[in-house]
Amino acid sequence: MRVISGAARGRQLKSPPDSTRPITDRVKENLFNILGTDVIDANVLDLFAGAGSVGIEALSRGAKHATFVEFNDGALKTIRANLQLTKLTNKATVQSANVYRYLKKPPQVPFDLIYVAPPQYREMWKETLKLLDARPQWLSDTGTLVVQIHPVEFEEIEWQSFALQDKRKYGSTLLCFYEKNTEQR
Repeated sequence: MRVISGAARGRQLKSPPDSTRPITDRVKENLFNILGTDVIDANVLDLFAGAGSVGIEALSRGAKHATFVEFNDGALKTIRANLQLTKLTNKATVQSANVYRYLKKPPQVPFDLIYVAPPQYREMWKETLKLLDARPQWLSDTGTLVVQIHPVEFEEIEWQSFALQDKRKYGSTLLCFYEKNTEQR
């Protein structure tokens, strides 16, 4: 697991505890190719952050700030170590929190990119989107919400605040891209 591009390019990241499933470099590279320049100056929210590689990649590519939300102590230590390794600590906030409780609070700022990568096969992605759907102010009007799940978990759901714009499958990983419904903007 490494930083693919930007200021911290090529840095090897520490692996998270066994209880997390990091995004592969191939999927991460494709994700950021899709997001393109939208990452520059973005406020990023990395939920179920694991090792923090998505938020760190965003920071390396020019994001303004990244907030990492993780509950697992081992993963939190890994995120902090990876931020120090990449020298991106000053652009990051690491929150030790349950994602569901965290999302029930009002956001201090809207995020331009929200990345959701919960543990698989527990329908946690749906619960997370349900919370975000009830509080669309978490996502900026032009922001993107990305969900990383196993393809068998996907279910077409009509959300009030968000619309599915695209899905990309990479082996056992599915990335779902949501944006705010036009009525929500």
